[in-house]
Amino acid sequence: MANLEENFPRGGTRKSHKSEKPSQQAVEQDNLFDISTEEESTKRKKSQKGPMKTKKLKTEKREAKKSLREKFEILSVESLCEGMRILGCVKEVNELELVISLPNGLQGFVQVTEICDAYTQKLNEQVAQEEPLEDLLRLPDLFSPGMLVRCVVSSLDITDRGKKTVKLSVNPKHVNKVLSAEALRPGMLLTGTVSSLEDHGYLVDIGVVGTRAFLSLQKNKGAKLKIGQYLTCLVEEVKSNGGIVSLSVEHSEISSAFATEEQSWNLNNLLPGLVVKAQVQKVTQFGLQLNFLTFFTGLVDFMHLEPKKIGAYSSAQTVKACILCIHPRTRVVRLSLRPIFLQPGRPLTRISFQKIGAVLDNVPVQGFFEKAGATFKLRDGTLAYARLSHLSDSKKLFSAEAFKPGSTHKCRIIDYSQMDELALLSLRKSVITAQFLRYHDITSGTVIKGTVLAIKAFGILVKVGEQMRGLVPSMHLADIMMKNPEKKYHLGDEVKCRVLHCDPEAKKLIMTLKKTLVTSKLPAITCYEDAKPGLQTHGVIIRVKSYGCIVKFYNNVQGLVPKHELSEQHIPDPERVFYTGQVVKVAVLNCEPSKERMLLSFKLLSDSEPKNESVESSQKKGRAVNIGQLVDVKVLEKTKDGLEVAVLPHNIPAFLPTPHLSDHVANGPLLHHWLQAGDTLHRVLCLSQGEKHVLLCRKPALVSTVEGGQDPKSLSEIQPGMLLLGFVKSIKDYGVFVQFPSGLNGLAPKAIMSDKFVTTPSDHFVVGQTVVAKVTNVDEEKQRMLLSLRLSDCSLGNSANTSFILLCQCLEELQGVRSLMSNQDSVLIQTLAEMTPGMVLDVMVQKVLEDGSVVFSGGPVPDLILKASRYHRAGQEVESGQKRKVVVLHVDMLKVEVHVSLHQDLVNRKARKLRKNSRHQGIVQHLEESFAVASLMETGQLVAFSLISHLNDTFHFDSEKLHVGQGVCLTLKTTEPGVTGLILAVEGPASKRTQSPAQRDSETVDGKEEEEEDTDLTVRNKKKHGLAIGDKVTGTIKSVKATHVVVTLEDGVIGCIHASRILDDVPVGTSPTTTLKVGETVTARVIGGRDVKTSKFLPISHPRFVLTILELSIRPSDLKKDDYNALNTQSVSPMEKTLQYQAGQTVTCFFKKYNVIKKWLEVDVAPDIRGRIPLLLTSLSFKVLKHPDKKFQIGQALKATVVSSDIPKAFLCLSLIGPYKLEQGEIAMGRVLSVAPNKGLTICFPFGKIGKVSLFHVSDSYSEAPLEDFFPQKIVRCYVLSTEHSVLALSLRSSRANREAKSKIEDPEINSIQDVKEGQLLRGYVKTVLSDGVLVSLGPSVVGLAQYSHVSQCSPPRKELYDHYLPKGKLVTAKILRVNPEKSQVKLSLLPSDTGKPDVFSASPEPPLLNQKERKEGAEERALKGEEKEQKSQKRKEKNQKGQEETEMFSQEKKEPQKSQRSRQGKRERQEPASELERVSKRPKQSGAPEEDDSGVEVYYREGEDEMEQLGVLLRGKQAEPAEVPRLQLSSGFIWDVGLDSLTPALPLRGESSDSEEDEKPQQAKKKKGKKERELEKQKAEKELSRIEEALMDPGRQPESADDFDRLVLSSPDSSILWLQYMAFHLQATEIEKARAVAERALKTISFREEQEKLNVWVALLNLENMYGSQESLTKVFERAVQYNEPLKVFLHLADIYTKSEKFKEAGELYSRMLKRFRQEKAVWIKYGAFVLRRSQPGASHRVLQRALECLPTKEHVDVITKFAQLEFQLGDAERAKAIFENTLSTYPKRTDVWSVYIDMTIKHGSQKEVREIFERVIHLSLAPKKMKFFFKRYLDYEKQHGTEKDVQAVKAKALDYVEAKSSALED
Repeated sequence: MANLEENFPRGGTRKSHKSEKPSQQAVEQDNLFDISTEEESTKRKKSQKGPMKTKKLKTEKREAKKSLREKFEILSVESLCEGMRILGCVKEVNELELVISLPNGLQGFVQVTEICDAYTQKLNEQVAQEEPLEDLLRLPDLFSPGMLVRCVVSSLDITDRGKKTVKLSVNPKHVNKVLSAEALRPGMLLTGTVSSLEDHGYLVDIGVVGTRAFLSLQKNKGAKLKIGQYLTCLVEEVKSNGGIVSLSVEHSEISSAFATEEQSWNLNNLLPGLVVKAQVQKVTQFGLQLNFLTFFTGLVDFMHLEPKKIGAYSSAQTVKACILCIHPRTRVVRLSLRPIFLQPGRPLTRISFQKIGAVLDNVPVQGFFEKAGATFKLRDGTLAYARLSHLSDSKKLFSAEAFKPGSTHKCRIIDYSQMDELALLSLRKSVITAQFLRYHDITSGTVIKGTVLAIKAFGILVKVGEQMRGLVPSMHLADIMMKNPEKKYHLGDEVKCRVLHCDPEAKKLIMTLKKTLVTSKLPAITCYEDAKPGLQTHGVIIRVKSYGCIVKFYNNVQGLVPKHELSEQHIPDPERVFYTGQVVKVAVLNCEPSKERMLLSFKLLSDSEPKNESVESSQKKGRAVNIGQLVDVKVLEKTKDGLEVAVLPHNIPAFLPTPHLSDHVANGPLLHHWLQAGDTLHRVLCLSQGEKHVLLCRKPALVSTVEGGQDPKSLSEIQPGMLLLGFVKSIKDYGVFVQFPSGLNGLAPKAIMSDKFVTTPSDHFVVGQTVVAKVTNVDEEKQRMLLSLRLSDCSLGNSANTSFILLCQCLEELQGVRSLMSNQDSVLIQTLAEMTPGMVLDVMVQKVLEDGSVVFSGGPVPDLILKASRYHRAGQEVESGQKRKVVVLHVDMLKVEVHVSLHQDLVNRKARKLRKNSRHQGIVQHLEESFAVASLMETGQLVAFSLISHLNDTFHFDSEKLHVGQGVCLTLKTTEPGVTGLILAVEGPASKRTQSPAQRDSETVDGKEEEEEDTDLTVRNKKKHGLAIGDKVTGTIKSVKATHVVVTLEDGVIGCIHASRILDDVPVGTSPTTTLKVGETVTARVIGGRDVKTSKFLPISHPRFVLTILELSIRPSDLKKDDYNALNTQSVSPMEKTLQYQAGQTVTCFFKKYNVIKKWLEVDVAPDIRGRIPLLLTSLSFKVLKHPDKKFQIGQALKATVVSSDIPKAFLCLSLIGPYKLEQGEIAMGRVLSVAPNKGLTICFPFGKIGKVSLFHVSDSYSEAPLEDFFPQKIVRCYVLSTEHSVLALSLRSSRANREAKSKIEDPEINSIQDVKEGQLLRGYVKTVLSDGVLVSLGPSVVGLAQYSHVSQCSPPRKELYDHYLPKGKLVTAKILRVNPEKSQVKLSLLPSDTGKPDVFSASPEPPLLNQKERKEGAEERALKGEEKEQKSQKRKEKNQKGQEETEMFSQEKKEPQKSQRSRQGKRERQEPASELERVSKRPKQSGAPEEDDSGVEVYYREGEDEMEQLGVLLRGKQAEPAEVPRLQLSSGFIWDVGLDSLTPALPLRGESSDSEEDEKPQQAKKKKGKKERELEKQKAEKELSRIEEALMDPGRQPESADDFDRLVLSSPDSSILWLQYMAFHLQATEIEKARAVAERALKTISFREEQEKLNVWVALLNLENMYGSQESLTKVFERAVQYNEPLKVFLHLADIYTKSEKFKEAGELYSRMLKRFRQEKAVWIKYGAFVLRRSQPGASHRVLQRALECLPTKEHVDVITKFAQLEFQLGDAERAKAIFENTLSTYPKRTDVWSVYIDMTIKHGSQKEVREIFERVIHLSLAPKKMKFFFKRYLDYEKQHGTEKDVQAVKAKALDYVEAKSSALED
């Protein structure tokens, strides 16, 4: 009983109090805290003297407030945990889930399987039956929005996007899990679900183990309930200690139910939704602390106070409260005082909010909660809440300080929390600017922009909002049907769609991407009421029938186009003319909305159009726009030249050209780029009105002119001398035509166009430019006037003021562009819009470009590109990955890039108060077309000033143009940077401009280092020193740099010690300056003096020597000796100094910097001698050359070899890789200069040397595309082959250039004909195709000829065929047949029989398999040629051939076997004449020999063999075992050239040119053939005929055409091998469909008795579908095969096919099916075991064996175990196999078959010792004498094979012992 008491404590007992102690203590502590603060405050009033105490009290009070805030922190997703019980409200009911609103704006989901067990069971039954059950209600019928439900948190998942989702369960089993049967009491308020319907009521599942709850029909008569229905019920009666409970669902009882102490609730089993009476314990600003059920305390946050009583609560006040949630770990109970929760069982009344989607400005923050979010106060005084994730677009941008109470924000109402009766807000910009927030906002026909989410077979999923996605069905991807949408659309692409149908309830959105529909301007039909007769619109054909077409519009509205309305002409068969998915333009004939019927026509109503036009024209007259009128326009569409707009309010079409968008030429394209369709422009001027459209202008200058009435309307109003504002209409060679707003025109001749000399008018002005013109002459008669555009004539007053006005206008327009950009959806564009000059950013270096500029990334947005020019790099050394601070100079809004600067004076600019109109010196930092950005020299602040002082001032000579870095004088017009981020100014006179400081050559001086040096060296002192060269001095080290040390001498004189003057012997790789420290005292010798200004070393006699910076040396050798090594300063030029060094001399130098642009290392050899090392001379390692800056540190000592001196620039050229001589055998690094396809590479070296690399020297292994990996500027390691010519011969072969690698030489070097040997196999590249053969390059200077007879035997030699399949540069393998070094001739063969490679044609992607027809045509062509040359006897012979051809059609067998044919071929090859190469070159008469050679050659088709291997089983004689089925192979290749073509031996080869024919004709004419010759020829032809006849009758002859195969299968219709060869024949030609057709024919033809033959064809067909078909086609063939054959065999074959083609997943699934269907078949288990072991799953094989033994009959067990043991030996673990055998033999010791298999396996896989041990055991078994004899014999045979004579005798002795023992036993 005590134990029971402990597990299920009752309320009021001591045990339950014990568990409540912590919460009681907490209450006490709170009360104590209150008292202590009061006491302390009273004490503080009494004693004012303790300042430390007051400080302590303040901190304590602050901490107390903080802990109190944390205590009342509202719920967030993070504060939830699994198992937490919480009250929720049904917000949304979907088919498969409920959306639940939780307290504090949270939301969760209940899946359909989490309602109750009975409902889940019913769902499973429905799925199994595949039919809907009558008594199973859908979720929308069981639940309704507003219902309160008790939930438990089942899991907290993280979605793919990283958002947390709350999964809930309302299953009573989980919710009431905390209750036990003994704890149930009458009056308890529980939730449950109906589990079954009984005769007198319902069984209700309340989730309490061991309790049956019953709801009686008598007491609850009104209740008609279904399984799964959710109930809030009251426990009326408890029987059998909680075993039986009767319930009530009476509304009045439930709504008045309270949880009381008598019901024994405790913190373990307290449930949400219970109503309790509570007492206010504590009132705080964050909420209340309540005491309820005597012992428990709970919290009420501010959201759940009763709204009317906020501020009216007091301690000890009694209130009714509803429990909202109980945290299972912390046991914190949260309650609500809202009246809607205090009547259980009643649904919430307010479930929606009207203002969802509204955007609100300046909404003040009420309170901020760190872990949850913030509350806001709306204008009507109600509270609203925004979750933490919705307070900013990203965590990075979030700042808690921005949400201090009282701060205001722009936000959007996105949802409504039913549990809190609060609107939910979002402050995300993406949400605020979103076009649509919910599916309810989207209407059919709307054009929407979205992002492609996924591309599926059924269409494309498009994201159109935060939580919204739509589907574009495959039919609607384009105007035509698309087979491969993934080629056009990619994930993340932005697309413009049009909504076809939107169902907000089902959250279904169907859209179209058909361009015609998306861009259609015709009215859309979204309901039948819209379809008015005569209306024309676009639609999509969804069905084509014989009676007409059905056309669909938006919202599933559709209509019929009858057959007679399809076209003006009669269309008999619409299905041929129209297709489904076609976009059509239709006219509505008639519509009946009530019946939803509509008649349409494709014959557009041409009659009604004139009427409409007349109506429109009359309307237009009433709505006309006048010239000079100011209108508002709406942008409709952007074109290349401007904007198509509609003049409001009547939507009159008009055109606004790009130049007319602004007075500033550069701003026009910018505005055009960022203005979007739908934008409205105000105060736009109408310039002219044509028949087609109205021309508009938005230039502010012209608009203000018209508004001020300063625009003359006619020529009579214009007087000479008047200044008029207009724009350039056109530019001619003789002048510029200017148009004014009223439409008047004038000409500005070239002479008075500008104050400057005008060469080309278009250089001075552009079309559309705003100009000021002065009228010089008016001719009213001719209606023309002359104008002047000279600045001197058209001055508008003070140029400074004009300049400032133009600057303000320009920047104001740029600000307008920023506002347009901020409306874009892209975060990148919005960030650019917010970015202003002067902003300092932390960025990362992405790369350094060749021109010295730097590209940065990693700004506020990842995709943002920031650039710093070479000037703005400020001489700093930067490398990828470095972090830097930069300042924004300008945002290029057209190219979407930001110009920044690394200049420290700009980044660390000083804030200083400036005065208006004060003058300052500035440095130009950035130049735009109409304005420049400069920085003030004193402060570094950025200033903008205009580059033009007048509208006409647009042309400047180069000398007048400003340059970056140039100094300017500026007068400030504003003192603070405004919204533009720039202070505004005007430039002073151009005479005050200063040239940019002379940029010293980067080659000579590192700017940055020099600056540092200057700061340390100059110290602004002009103290004279009296020191001379050679004097010893003492000084203190002031600073230590990498290349020099600065020393302060007595009297403040500055000296410098170079790195070369510190040590006598400098170890390579060290930095000498690191040996010295700042503050150290050194003794040095003066060796020179350097001028501060020129950096030159001055002689002691120079008058300025006393002001120089002294060059010192502290080398011990210089300090000791009197003959110290001073610098030579006596009138010796730097060039002369470098000449003292000889080439090859070794020097020590010190690394100074790596010049990225010039690609060399800059070094110092001595203070006055500099050197540079070209990058390619620094190392032979690619790693060093790739990152030289990582290998070399500044100041590091390097040992270098002098290469030469660079005379003009006084530099020493050095090398780090020894003397640099490009001689034969040397290895050097070079750069690729150019790549010549099929030829090779050109390589350049330092100092201008050029080399060539032949195609054959690129690599040791030739490839099809040898030059693919090479590109200009790539660094390569070269070996110098020859220096005979000015251009070096080089090799990149690893065997030469990298000997250490010892790479395998696959293709040897062929440099001369001596390197070629007869019989050698070589690879080469096709050079060209000649008339008599193919030239193949074998080396740089070696070419071989392959005659046509030695190229291929696939087809006759047609030149165009060779050009196609043997293009120039193709890699081929050739055999050397003959080499003639004297004539430099190499004869080659490309035949497969010689090379062992595939035929050059069959290996091609598409083998040119000529069909029978083509061959005959070839024969006929040759026959025709022969007729011209041969005599009548030859004609008779051809007739005989034709007759022979007809008779041979029926011959099916050969007499000679294949071998003899091959031997004949071999003989013929040997008998070829030796001088064949000469014979081909001389073109002899006899060309029959090569053709004869072709006739018997066997061609091996490698590609075909592979395909046939994949096809199926080789069926030869016996049927092989299923486990080891060999692949199908053809016994020999096919012979293509055996045909009647070879009957004309005297004909020339087709490949020979007509020259040979022309040569032959005169000979024929001169010499007629004699009778004897003719007789010989006749005999020869007859012999040839008989030979071919014999060949055709040969039974071993292979078929070579479809006809041949047809004849064969007719003679042997039941032979599967013939059918399979026929299929293979088609597969060689990649004719898959034909192969399928052959298989189907075979299945119909083969006799039904020949089951095995049929099965062979089925297996081949399965193989074919597996390789070339789809999964669907394979499944269909398999299902048919199972029907017509023994199913098990088909299953096993398919499993083999899957395994061999490595489709292991499909094989595993198939085996699973087989194990269910054929579980009694041991073959299946054994095959599956082998499959599992091959997949390296030994543990799985053990499980398979266990399952097999469970399923198979006992008699099969031993066989199966033995087989598995064999498999383990072969494929798995041998030790495990032995264990299985031993285990089996211990159970069945007399199973000799098992012993025999064990012995076999051990012999194969074990040691001799193990084998002998087994034999010893066997021969001692008591078996039958016959069996013993068998084992003794095996033992004896084993020892004879593996043992010694002694072992053999031992076995014989044992056998004798056994016989004797057996015979004595018989005698006894």
